[in-house]
Amino acid sequence: MALKYSSKINKIRSFAFWLIFLGIGVMYIGLVFKDTSWLMATFMILGMCFVGLSTVVYFWIGMLSTRTIQIVCPSCEKPTKMLGRVDACMHCDQPLTMDKSLEGKEFDEKYNTKRYKKQETQS
Repeated sequence: MALKYSSKINKIRSFAFWLIFLGIGVMYIGLVFKDTSWLMATFMILGMCFVGLSTVVYFWIGMLSTRTIQIVCPSCEKPTKMLGRVDACMHCDQPLTMDKSLEGKEFDEKYNTKRYKKQETQS
């Protein structure tokens, strides 16, 4: 069974996208309680908080995206952005690394964690 990898940038963008839908859904639930104004207002404010959080996440990933390394994927030959030691192509989900010590090893996102880096330096 082949594992499906995806780009970290795409994962974060998808999270922000779903926050928008969650916020709109919460606001629609608030319309069910239109007879109870305080409850409706609570759901509306909570929904707007989700949409606002989505805006913050989109802004954050946009700023982070400007500092990533751009490479050309060896599989699909399209430019992609790499975040961390290991990542996946944004187009074809090919596992990628620029760390020579990780070449040939099984792809694992744990290589991006601080705990793994600390273990590696102690060995």
